[in-house]
Amino acid sequence: MPTASRRRDTPPPRTGGTEIEVLRGFLDYLRASIAAKVDGAPEPQVRTPAVPSGTNLLGLLNHLTFVERATFLGEEVTRWQATFHAAPADSVADVVGRYRETVERANDVLDGCTDLGAPLPRPGRPGPSVRWALTHLIEETGRHAGHADILRELIDGATGR
Repeated sequence: MPTASRRRDTPPPRTGGTEIEVLRGFLDYLRASIAAKVDGAPEPQVRTPAVPSGTNLLGLLNHLTFVERATFLGEEVTRWQATFHAAPADSVADVVGRYRETVERANDVLDGCTDLGAPLPRPGRPGPSVRWALTHLIEETGRHAGHADILRELIDGATGR
């Protein structure tokens, strides 16, 4: 078992009082938390499954990149299970950078959305409501951030958000 190295925990975000400010604030908090968990994780442990399901730290962030793209950017994903594994040639920096770039693009879309009940823009088909999309991404990112906490601690003992 690795020796624990503790990072200072980041408290939940202080947000504005509107619903969209709260939802976006918590989503951005979770996005930053999971990216920080993966950033700097050592090879090859970052992509080595630590549980029987095959889940690995790098794969979680790769998957969340596809979830962001599908939800906010309208991209089609046909093989969701494959998104849980980064390509062998992808470095940690590649996957973290791609995730952060996708988050930036998703935030650009959200910046134009002022009505939480309105659908997200989709070419040729209806999109989910902004409220549903934000809530789903908070749930999905939070769930996988919890997995990432455990996986990172198993890899090198790093804890904290």
